[in-house]
Amino acid sequence: QAQLVEAGGGLVQAGDSLRLSCTTSGDTFARHAMAWYRQVPGKDREFVAEIGWGAGRTFYANSVKGRFTISRDNAKNTMYLQMNSLNPEDTAVYYCARDRLPFRAIAIGGEKRVARDWGQGTQVTVSS
Repeated sequence: QAQLVEAGGGLVQAGDSLRLSCTTSGDTFARHAMAWYRQVPGKDREFVAEIGWGAGRTFYANSVKGRFTISRDNAKNTMYLQMNSLNPEDTAVYYCARDRLPFRAIAIGGEKRVARDWGQGTQVTVSS
């Protein structure tokens, strides 16, 4: 099971930006699709963005499209989520996830039937 460590959360004001990172160990990082999800208390975990293995085709939830950018640096075993124009509705715990199986071709973002490993989460709070 992969160990995933998120960083970069915090408290910001509406309109500000944040960049989250997710780092994992091992030498197979590039072979796995990666994703960001978020969750608020009392609600299900919500898909935010996903990036394919290797060069990484990207997918976004409609709620963040045009504001958030997912990327990966395979040399550093790190995935990023650049979040711009944040608003209070973006407040949540953000989790990174990695496909357990390598080389999955993504048809749609946030496919629920995919087995993933998860990080511990990082809190993002956006004040109005």
